Amino acid sequence: MTWSRRDFVRVGLGAAAGNMLLGCGATEPNTVARLMSRPGTPSITPTRGLTQLGLGGDRDGVLYVPESYDASVPAGLFVALHGAGGSSSNWPSYYARAEARKMIFMAPSSRESTWDLLRDKSVGPDLEFIDRALAHTFARCRIDPRRICLGGFSDGATYALALGLPNGDLFSHLAIYSAGFLAEADKLYGKPRVFVSHGTNDPVLSFETSRDVIMGRLGLLGYDATFFPFAGGHEVPSAVSDAALTWFYS
Repeated sequence: MTWSRRDFVRVGLGAAAGNMLLGCGATEPNTVARLMSRPGTPSITPTRGLTQLGLGGDRDGVLYVPESYDASVPAGLFVALHGAGGSSSNWPSYYARAEARKMIFMAPSSRESTWDLLRDKSVGPDLEFIDRALAHTFARCRIDPRRICLGGFSDGATYALALGLPNGDLFSHLAIYSAGFLAEADKLYGKPRVFVSHGTNDPVLSFETSRDVIMGRLGLLGYDATFFPFAGGHEVPSAVSDAALTWFYS
């Protein structure tokens, strides 16, 4: 999947604000961002292929269950958070990737044009909706608790960091595509592995922020973090997605 600069001109104030917040090299405080849903024994037979979550009205989400899904074999789960101005429909190439990996894929939409932390500097409605979307997924699919990745692009990457670090006892991996800043929680749980990518010529969010500030802070906190720079702009090239999923399954 490749997103161009033109496709994401609408990233807008949320991402721009995040970029400015790190102009001084500081991290931003976050409120409690705990998710309660956990994988267990499914009670509902899932529909194979792409379905709507049916939880969020006009801004809902999607669940993709590969045709090869076997309820007796725990599957990996990739949860994807879109950029500002986007929606759950921004990840179409990940359906084929889910088929190839026998992986469950779930993408929720933010309640408004971007994630609550980026609008209000606190978590709330989007955190609650993601928790409901996870519960929906866990009720239908047998998920391997050792292989649950929270990923995101742009504002979604920033939000994935904000939720992933204080929920490292749920997420084993975080795939962070071109984040704007690191919103650090008061309490961190677990130690998920982290994959950080960023285009060296990104005109929207600073490459140096990912390379120096985010990676630097993750290192100081003792996370196993991989940095994947690429020659490009504010985008997720196919090569980056492929590298992230290879890392996720390594």
